[in-house]
Amino acid sequence: MNHKLCSRCSPWPVVALFAVSTVVLSSFAGSFLYQGNCSSSTEVEFEESVRAPLTGPEYPPIFAYWITGTRGEHLRILRLLKAVYHPRNQYLLQLDAGSTTYERVRLAYLVRSERVFRAFGNVHVMGRAYPIDRTGPSSVSAMLHAAAVLLKIGAAWDWFIKLSTSDYPLVTQDDLLHVFSSLPRDLNFIEHAMNPENKMNQNIQNVIVDPSLYENKRSQLFYSSELRTAPDAFEIFTGSPWMILSRSLMEHCVFSWDNLPRKLLLYFTNVIHPMESYFQTVVLNSLRFRNTTINNNLWYTLGERPSAAEPISLNQSHYAAMINSGSAFGTWFRENDALLQKIDEDVLERPSSGVVPGKWCAGFADDQKTEDSNDRCSSWSDIDTVERGPSGEKLENFVSELISENIL
Repeated sequence: MNHKLCSRCSPWPVVALFAVSTVVLSSFAGSFLYQGNCSSSTEVEFEESVRAPLTGPEYPPIFAYWITGTRGEHLRILRLLKAVYHPRNQYLLQLDAGSTTYERVRLAYLVRSERVFRAFGNVHVMGRAYPIDRTGPSSVSAMLHAAAVLLKIGAAWDWFIKLSTSDYPLVTQDDLLHVFSSLPRDLNFIEHAMNPENKMNQNIQNVIVDPSLYENKRSQLFYSSELRTAPDAFEIFTGSPWMILSRSLMEHCVFSWDNLPRKLLLYFTNVIHPMESYFQTVVLNSLRFRNTTINNNLWYTLGERPSAAEPISLNQSHYAAMINSGSAFGTWFRENDALLQKIDEDVLERPSSGVVPGKWCAGFADDQKTEDSNDRCSSWSDIDTVERGPSGEKLENFVSELISENIL
């Protein structure tokens, strides 16, 4: 990231023009303006994309990415966005209430400054901020809100992927799209395990209150002195907070036609670390979805439950095992760690200020040659064709192994 360039491109004239305070900033970044709450929205056509992706079983799928961060992380979000960008996909970027209005405006301005994002109109920035506690139910609420926004955008995406600034891809989007092209589009990659019948998980027994659900700033969770017994209307399942979920499952959770997701949402409102149990419990208690799960999330992590304590950061000593694992993503990465640069150079082939090249890149546009001599994506070709690389082969073998072993 060119920090000097960012500092020169002050977005405050844009702020003055639009009087941005709590207004959502998607008008700078994509093709629509979203008001940022569940009850009211406005859509304004801003810029037609160059081309919309073709959809259907004969074409690669579409991923909907929700990328989140907090104060001081808008540049990390931008770097992560460029590492997972593909014109077929949809992207929703969100800074929580820990960030400043300036950071949210600046993120939208920087996104708007990228020619490729303007052209395809598939990157959107949430301007209204609210607190999100990754250990509390506000994290589930925020994820459901993001899914609802991405559903409202209307693109026919197939899978939902949540990323934070501590995550990073281990394969290119061409690799990921290629591998998922051959999969049933109702599959859910979600780790899960049932709680022992004779021993309730302490996280489930404890009753907590998350002030982030009703306050403008993040506050510490409140713990009740009382413990509750295990429910008998459904079974509790737990697992990893990282997952890749199908569109049909996200629609099920957002619209809650059979009431199970809504009922479970109320129950998990008082549970700590609900991101490790809410979606698992919805899936495994649903006749429709329980047989659509792959008991692996395609994430490379260190430690069984990184949210239970301070997460263990990845470093260069983990590089070989991480790349050879066949995983699609990894976590927990430190900001500007040398390992990220190594992944950019050796795996993604991403230039320092550009996006990851793929089959959709046609080389250098005549008027873009002087901006970044390493950017192969300043002009575009067919966005409906993908090409697998070496990392994609590892991922494909890993997914095939999971399916053949019936890890359901």
